[in-house]
Amino acid sequence: MTSKNSKRLNLKDLSAPTYAVMNRLAGTAAKAAEEAGLEKSLLELVRIRASQINGCAFCLDMHALDARAAGETEQRIYALNAWEETPFFDDRERAALALTEAITLVHDGHVPDEVYEHAVNVFGEAQLAQLVWAITVINAYNRVAITARLTPGNYTPSA
Repeated sequence: MTSKNSKRLNLKDLSAPTYAVMNRLAGTAAKAAEEAGLEKSLLELVRIRASQINGCAFCLDMHALDARAAGETEQRIYALNAWEETPFFDDRERAALALTEAITLVHDGHVPDEVYEHAVNVFGEAQLAQLVWAITVINAYNRVAITARLTPGNYTPSA
């Protein structure tokens, strides 16, 4: 069995064209989400929550730092794993987090109608479409980072 700290494939170098396409997808999804009016703080909460579920240390580190840089509070970041039991999140955030969990854990009963309906009622179809892409992208990045065993701790948020 391989240790958690062993090096794996450098996918960025070994599959540069595909890696570049993934980065373009992420950039396109982020820009479309912003243009649709989805708040950066909401998107970072979604990215953190999916990364918590998937156990992606690299993405947890990155998106917690990005969330803090965007003004997110420590209290909300720490409580995110128990968002349903806290008063710290509004209805938009709760709808986004419920959808994030349903999409991330799609094998546990797909995306329940009640989760989808609540999300579409809160966000409308245009914003919901962009939210689905944001959730899909972070889940894909989690899988790449976990498989490649990317090491957290070296990321610095951009200004």
